[in-house]
Amino acid sequence: MRIGELADAAGVNTKTVRYYESIDLMPEPDRTPAGYRDYGPDAIERLRFIRDSQATGLTLAEIQSVLELKDTGARACHHTRSLLTEHIAGIASQIHQLQSARRQLLELAGRAADLDPSDCTDPNRCQVIDSHRHWS
Repeated sequence: MRIGELADAAGVNTKTVRYYESIDLMPEPDRTPAGYRDYGPDAIERLRFIRDSQATGLTLAEIQSVLELKDTGARACHHTRSLLTEHIAGIASQIHQLQSARRQLLELAGRAADLDPSDCTDPNRCQVIDSHRHWS
């Protein structure tokens, strides 16, 4: 099949396919006598795997590491599980940071409700933000 057919079947665009080839995520396909790329059915599955892996949050470099193992015939499940565990830990850390930021913003908003706007006389600073210096 040609590149457009492959891209349609996998739910990506042709530029994506070419990019994946340029970074060796997709192997270079055979060429027709006229020079067109000629993909086999395995290309659809590989492309879908890349797309689905990205949807889980894996980076292209991480996907490459999984595919390199698979290309050598190795089982990649342990490696993939390790990558996913790292992503889970990163998300947990981000959640913690966001919850902390939310608590600080709620406190700041609460303090702002008690401020008198007529007391805000500095032309370069807002007293709502300046009050932040006293509670962080």
